[in-house]
Amino acid sequence: MTETATDTPDTPDTPDTPAPPSRRPLRQLLAASVGNAVEWYDWYAYTFLATHLARQVFPPGAGSSLVPLLSTFAVFAVGFFMRPVGGLLMGAVADRRGRRTALTVTILLMGGSSLLVGLTPTYAAVGLLSPVVLVTARLLQGLSVGGEFAASTTFLVESAGPGRRGLFSSFQYVSTTIGQLAASGLAALLVAALPEDDMNGWGWRVPFLLGAVLSLAGFWIRRGAEETLADRPAAAPRPGLFDALRHHPRASLRICGITAGGTLAYYTWTSYLPTYAELETGMAKTDALLAGTLSLAFFALLQPVGGLLSDRFGRKPSLLFFGLGFALLVVPLLRALDGSFLSLLLVQCAGMVLLTGFTSVSAAVNAEVFPARVRAAGIGFPYSLTVALFGGTAPYVGTLLQELGRPGLFPWYVAALCLCSSAVYLRLPETAHRSLDR
Repeated sequence: MTETATDTPDTPDTPDTPAPPSRRPLRQLLAASVGNAVEWYDWYAYTFLATHLARQVFPPGAGSSLVPLLSTFAVFAVGFFMRPVGGLLMGAVADRRGRRTALTVTILLMGGSSLLVGLTPTYAAVGLLSPVVLVTARLLQGLSVGGEFAASTTFLVESAGPGRRGLFSSFQYVSTTIGQLAASGLAALLVAALPEDDMNGWGWRVPFLLGAVLSLAGFWIRRGAEETLADRPAAAPRPGLFDALRHHPRASLRICGITAGGTLAYYTWTSYLPTYAELETGMAKTDALLAGTLSLAFFALLQPVGGLLSDRFGRKPSLLFFGLGFALLVVPLLRALDGSFLSLLLVQCAGMVLLTGFTSVSAAVNAEVFPARVRAAGIGFPYSLTVALFGGTAPYVGTLLQELGRPGLFPWYVAALCLCSSAVYLRLPETAHRSLDR
């Protein structure tokens, strides 16, 4: 029996329906986007400053400069494994207490954890306590980001008017990319402006301390957002923590299949590619960061275009454009890197065009899979688990293959997973022109 996009759970959904689309959609977009940008700025600052963190927080590896970097990327991956927990817990808060409540909690968590990273003592000063503090901060960041995606995805799509869910969903990655862009741009500015000793000594802390301050601004903006989950009758049962998994197991697996190739390609192209270019071709760090910053700006501009196209032509064509395009082209694209600034910029921009087929519709597709009653938790756990398994490990796998002398295997790994996700896209029901379950 074929599962519909909004299969009916065993318990009634009527008392838990979200409010009608907001009458102030631009204000809703601002509340979601500004807070989301701040969240992801804090998250990605770690990635762009990984090489500086490696020198300060971890002991040097005997005979290999890649050992501290591997340790730093291992912590990057560890943070991802808190994301499913955050998606489940904060998704449940969003389904039970409202989307706005969950969004304010997640941004406060991110601000506190960013402050902790910025204040992490060095290994030379406190020994093993240094990586312990960093791991703790990264775990809290993972909890926050997992909850952020679940709540903000639901909030954005439920705020959209008829025929605009794709457009609204694209702002999930517009704001995410603005956060990345700010983190990448500030990292590039600091690397260019500060001597190496200053950058290693105190410069790498500046973006994290700034992120803590920005989180307070995001919290203030989100407090004024309009709730998209309607009030329930007092007698209405609240959804349980695992209701989405119990009543919609196939939908949960579908989210995993949709996400696997997309998240690996996304983190490869937007986070790891500058480091990959440095390790594989010997490109200068400043050139790699600048190319990454320019391509992120291009990527942000593409998202609303992709969202509008999906509202008109459907989600499946967009997803297949991404999946099959990456499966066929990722190997030749990465082989085209020759150590020059221009080659990295062109490769990154070409991949961004393909990647937009996934990122611009991801929030809409995920929200259209689950009914309103369990939408946030239903999205949060399987999505974040898949991101942890494939997206969070992308930099580590790439760096490990470099250390093992087999860097050429990494592009084939990306291609294979994108091909697997394409098989899932082929079997998806088209949901673009269906009304959202309310």
